Amino acid sequence: MTQSAIDCWKVRILLPKQEAMALAVCLENLDTSPVVSAFEFGERGLWEVEAFFGDAPDPAFLQEATGYELAVTAVPSADWVTIALDGLPPVRVGRFYVHGKHARAARPPNTLGLEIEASTAFGTGHHGTTRGCLLALELLARTHGPQKVLDLGCGTGILAFAAAKLRHARTIATDIDPVAAAKAREFSRLNAVHPYVKTGTAAGIKGPLSLADRPYDLIFANILMRPLMQLMPSIARCVRPGGHAILSGLLNHQERAIMAVAAPWRLTFVRRHRLDGWVTLTLRRV
Repeated sequence: MTQSAIDCWKVRILLPKQEAMALAVCLENLDTSPVVSAFEFGERGLWEVEAFFGDAPDPAFLQEATGYELAVTAVPSADWVTIALDGLPPVRVGRFYVHGKHARAARPPNTLGLEIEASTAFGTGHHGTTRGCLLALELLARTHGPQKVLDLGCGTGILAFAAAKLRHARTIATDIDPVAAAKAREFSRLNAVHPYVKTGTAAGIKGPLSLADRPYDLIFANILMRPLMQLMPSIARCVRPGGHAILSGLLNHQERAIMAVAAPWRLTFVRRHRLDGWVTLTLRRV
């Protein structure tokens, strides 16, 4: 396999829950900043820990750092979401019905359809973080109808579209990846929410697009723990007093660390949703 055909490198191991959680934390703290996930595996009490690295890690270094012998596997380049979504069933999340074009006609009555086609961007509605954010939005909208929304790290734009469909919210959706931003723009037209949703490329909450409508009633940030911690001051400054932030991309055990960072910025806990080992937090700016 040539270097150009390799997308990233992966390590994977099955462990009891407590050991898996400890290993996940250890991997997250490596200077190489891998993307780490931990999920319950089957019904035998085991958890699967996976970590993806942009550059090939040294197995000897990993063993010294973690205490486990971890085999490193090269992951070939591919449009993984296209492969994964080939025939993937639709998913019902509260009032939302997330589907591809193959399931468009099967949308149940009294649901809000979100059509997301196979793409290279993240956010299909099947992941626990996306589902948690959709549930958090629906619950929040019952008492606080956000009119100005920022979807930070929007991926496919599914959360921005949900806010636009649920409340006709004026929404800005940004991503650091220009491919994701372009896909979000394409999907906004597919979902007929483009009059309400502006999309663009931005790193964090910077630039004229991200700052255009501040202070926001609601900010989504479905990203990873480290960038979320770094962005917490900007999120707090850009949410109006009484407004909310819905944060995800977090493993269950990372909640305490995120709340410790959020509290000094007057972001207080409202509720949580736990799905598939991931937690989504709704916070209120006081």
